[in-house]
Amino acid sequence: MRKRNKQSRDFSSPRETARSDKADRGDWIYGRRPALEVLRAGKRHIYGAVLPPSGRDAPEVAELRALLLSQGIPFSTLERDELDELCCGGNHQGVALRTGGFPYISFDQVLHDIKERADAIVLILDHIEDPQNVGSLLRTADAAGVTSVLLPEDRAAGITPAATRASAGACEHMRVAKVVNLVRAMKEIQAQGAWITGLDMGPDARPHTSVDFKGRVALVVGSEGRGLSRLVRETCDFIACLPMKGRVASLNAGVAGAIALYEVVRQRGGDTANAPV
Repeated sequence: MRKRNKQSRDFSSPRETARSDKADRGDWIYGRRPALEVLRAGKRHIYGAVLPPSGRDAPEVAELRALLLSQGIPFSTLERDELDELCCGGNHQGVALRTGGFPYISFDQVLHDIKERADAIVLILDHIEDPQNVGSLLRTADAAGVTSVLLPEDRAAGITPAATRASAGACEHMRVAKVVNLVRAMKEIQAQGAWITGLDMGPDARPHTSVDFKGRVALVVGSEGRGLSRLVRETCDFIACLPMKGRVASLNAGVAGAIALYEVVRQRGGDTANAPV
């Protein structure tokens, strides 16, 4: 790397380096707010960044530039079409970071958090495949004070750049674990004294406002279209449904999860459980 001036650092051969980096290692996290939250959280290794040309920076870009300089992270500029390609057409706002992968925690850490916290809230995503829904749920989880989030290893969206963008970077502040067997993990969560509620319809479903969400709890949000898988549904302690007054008998997974999470917050008097650092 070579320094151009006191205000910026540049990749050598930005176009070729950026293209090779895309294939070689790491994620390209794009968007001003997600990039800021990645830097603020400090959990990922940052290899480099792309910023708009220096000049009259928007406040978020100015903060990004200052953080990159203070941390000694090299950055450069790219043509819009090149950045569009790196970000797979995502709304990058002229900003991208090349980072290491998302730092998932172990399931043992999730269990430890539940054991240590009498007010633990675990959000379980049952094979949600749309990164926009995953990102939306993680953004709400951060706002609602969720302690940790659980994702299945297979047939589900992880914390991808698209999910990070959809979460506005909130995922960087969340404790997220992946497990091979969701049902087995749910049973271990129950063994720690947590009650698990799944969102679904059916004759056994009760209104979400009638479920007691105080104490150690977990909330399961099902996948798009299919809802909760059979074994996951059978493992839940309670099934809760949202009132549906219209002709369409379902809600977007991100919206349904947000409504239920804020019922948890409401029942706790508006106080949120701060996740461990």
